[in-house]
Amino acid sequence: MSESFLLARALLQFDKKADDLLGDISAVARTPDGSLWVASDERLGIERLSSIEPLLFGNHQHYHIGDFIELFDDEIDIEGMDYSEGYLWLVGSHSTKRKKPKGKKEEKDLERLLEVKHERNRYLLARIPVVNGKLLKSYASSDRAEDRLTAACLEKTETENILMEALAKDPHFGKIIASDLPSKENGFDIEGLVVRGNRIFLGLRGPVLRGWAIILELQVEETQPGILTLAAIGEDELPYKKHFLELDGLGVRELCWHGDNLLILAGPTMVLEGAMKIFELQEILECSGNSLCWQESGRLKVLFNLPVATGADRAEGLTLFPHLGKSEGLMVVYDSPHPNRMPNSHKVYADLFRLP
Repeated sequence: MSESFLLARALLQFDKKADDLLGDISAVARTPDGSLWVASDERLGIERLSSIEPLLFGNHQHYHIGDFIELFDDEIDIEGMDYSEGYLWLVGSHSTKRKKPKGKKEEKDLERLLEVKHERNRYLLARIPVVNGKLLKSYASSDRAEDRLTAACLEKTETENILMEALAKDPHFGKIIASDLPSKENGFDIEGLVVRGNRIFLGLRGPVLRGWAIILELQVEETQPGILTLAAIGEDELPYKKHFLELDGLGVRELCWHGDNLLILAGPTMVLEGAMKIFELQEILECSGNSLCWQESGRLKVLFNLPVATGADRAEGLTLFPHLGKSEGLMVVYDSPHPNRMPNSHKVYADLFRLP
């Protein structure tokens, strides 16, 4: 394992009206035109920043996801984004949450700890076309059907979506999902997303089972306008595969492609301060079924530890970022940024690390 090496910091500059965004950044993606797309786990939109000069991004544009995908009234809790073949993909946490005590009345706080909430927008897996730095509902570069890009989301059910419906019967996930165990209590919680063609990989912050983290693999297809369905790809004709990983007891907090290898941001599953590590996983694209990968296999290794700041700088998003003529830089964005990371109320620094 190498020590983390900070190459530089990039300044992200938002409109003043987006002051509340800085403390809740949960995902980032970079598109081929050099734009950065940033999301918050407390909002219903996506933010675009364009390059002004090296390591400075601004010209903030806000896009409301409801303009492209049908939404409900509650928050999406966006936890992962990726760009692939003309689409910006995003995923919600697919999790439940427990109310927090407020510290005013003990009896009321005890009642709040009993309440577990479901919010339907959290069960969102969607894609939106990106053309010339703009999000569009649809786009056609020619009259051929294969050249048409369309916004779409995974088919919804009355309360969730068809992925959760399938996982509710799974021997590893079923009892956890049925229990309504909240995300921050080792419940079901998606926090990572990468896409390659029609293959989608979802990193789970939880559950971590006996120290083993999990990545779900799906394949989707659009069977009617705006609606994605799941293909049978797993064992026993299931619409998913399960990849179990030895991440030192940590859960998956984000995913990022590095060629055909997968970079994994790993961190604590529950509400804990602790190690944040970058792992690299090889050959996941070659797995024909469910898999279990030990670090001893040589396919999975720790690249470096991220610096830990108690109470701040919780790493949340990853994207590759070329720097000094190289393509090996890894940009990391943070939830709950340290005050030293914010020059003012609408600017925040992201870190750029060298990849070994």
